[in-house]
Amino acid sequence: MKSKSLLLHRGLTALATAACGVLLLFSAGLAARADALSDLASFSMFEKIDLAQLAIGDAKTVRGPAMSASRFLSVQTCWVAPGSPADVAAALRNWNPAQHAELKIILHANGSDFERLQQAPDNGVVRALVAATVSKSTALQISRDEAAKLPSGGSAMAGPVANFWAAVLSARSAAGPFGQAPYDFTGQAIRAGDEINGLLRQQPKIQKQFAGIIAGKGDRYWELVDIENKGVLTLGASYGRSSGNGQQAADVLYYASGGFYAGLTLYQMWPVDLDGRSSTLVWRGDMTSAAEIGETRGMERLGAESAMIKDVSRAVRLFRRDTGGGR
Repeated sequence: MKSKSLLLHRGLTALATAACGVLLLFSAGLAARADALSDLASFSMFEKIDLAQLAIGDAKTVRGPAMSASRFLSVQTCWVAPGSPADVAAALRNWNPAQHAELKIILHANGSDFERLQQAPDNGVVRALVAATVSKSTALQISRDEAAKLPSGGSAMAGPVANFWAAVLSARSAAGPFGQAPYDFTGQAIRAGDEINGLLRQQPKIQKQFAGIIAGKGDRYWELVDIENKGVLTLGASYGRSSGNGQQAADVLYYASGGFYAGLTLYQMWPVDLDGRSSTLVWRGDMTSAAEIGETRGMERLGAESAMIKDVSRAVRLFRRDTGGGR
């Protein structure tokens, strides 16, 4: 009888211990979820989020805070992704948006392989950039020193035209985000580094959250993209770091031959537990500076915001679909 009582006691003790373990795991999951939501609310436009609903639905995209510089615009997005923050950060690094025609990326290359400019297709979008180059259009966002080297002839992205742009991109890539020459050939002495700093200064909570993430030259890349049926060459750099038990990432567009002055995309990723599944709450903030945005007022301004929301939502949807995190 004594042995049976002892066995029963031990069994109840083991059950209680296991229950406590489950309770601790459950409590830890709730605490991590609460910490993630609290951190999200502390710097973003998302003050209240239902994680369970977000996990089974589409990403949520909203307008960013109003900024005093009329050429600045921002939107914010959040969603839940499967896997850990490290998994999501790796997926972001490895994702190639150029595989999707709807994103209008004609060429994408990592590093400084500007020889690939010679591979640009001979289509209307590329010919528009070539025409602007050989006509020495002041719409080109280059410096006066760079403009002095503009070629006088060429009908395709080859020969003198490709060589000119390869030289521009090479020098600007070496200079990094905050060493850019001004776009003073346009008549406006705009510097991309100043625009990036301005975008962050006007959103101080975000600036504090991501302080110091843009350091050095990062992982560099360049693209030839289609903006309003015109070819635009861009330079970008990606950055990433651990943040507590999560991850942060930044994607900086610090040169564009037209279309916009500069762009910045930031990511914060927190680990969350949803019904026992390891998941990640992702916040994405997109910011851009463009002359055309500064010219919009009233309904046109709302239209520009809606267009940016649509573009970001499309990119997020495709990323989630490619990485198993959405439809």
